[in-house]
Amino acid sequence: MRIVPMILALLLVPAACGRLDEVGRAPGFTPFEGSPQHSSIYAAPAETGRPATNSSLWSSGREALFGDRRAARRGDILTVVIEIDDKAEISNTSGRSRSGEIEMGISELLGLPQNIAAQGDGDFALATAAAAQGDSSFSGQGSVRRNEKLTLRIAATVIEELPNGVLRIEGEQEVRVNHELRQLVVSGFVRPGDVSRQNEIGYDKIAGARISYGGRGLVSDVQQPGWGQQITDIVLPF
Repeated sequence: MRIVPMILALLLVPAACGRLDEVGRAPGFTPFEGSPQHSSIYAAPAETGRPATNSSLWSSGREALFGDRRAARRGDILTVVIEIDDKAEISNTSGRSRSGEIEMGISELLGLPQNIAAQGDGDFALATAAAAQGDSSFSGQGSVRRNEKLTLRIAATVIEELPNGVLRIEGEQEVRVNHELRQLVVSGFVRPGDVSRQNEIGYDKIAGARISYGGRGLVSDVQQPGWGQQITDIVLPF
């Protein structure tokens, strides 16, 4: 019986040692090299506008005075504006009541009920051979109240241009203060026409948006139960 605890201990040791390399120092940043954003930025061709001819001061490239500088192809960068101020309040009340009664009897069956009644003491008869009665009731009440507010801005990179013109974007932002690392991640699909002249787009115009705002470090560690307690909460049935 001692083999099982030993096996569990051996399986849990790597999980505990995974964070030991950060003891005494701040958490490291996520490597940017090798990510889809890194590959898209380096793969994007350089913008070369047609030079001015003769005495003209104008050029026809995107860098011109009235050129369209909005993100429209792989490697371009745009700003995602996240302004979430959602409130939701739901209150439900339900009730149910049901009552039923069933009674069955045999009054005539080739004289059998009468013969049984005549041979008995008069208390037994098949006039009421079976009877059933049921009554049930239910009452429920519930309410949900949520209030979320988040205001953030992040630069995202166009990592893919789909055949229908839709752009796939991804953006990551990490800020380290002392020994706490805050991480913001956003991804999704946008239409080039939804990008404003300021090269910005709101989160509500991103299809399949995935927004994550969290962090890791000393503060996050003390706000969460230890890995042993988390495993115990999952395994124990009570």
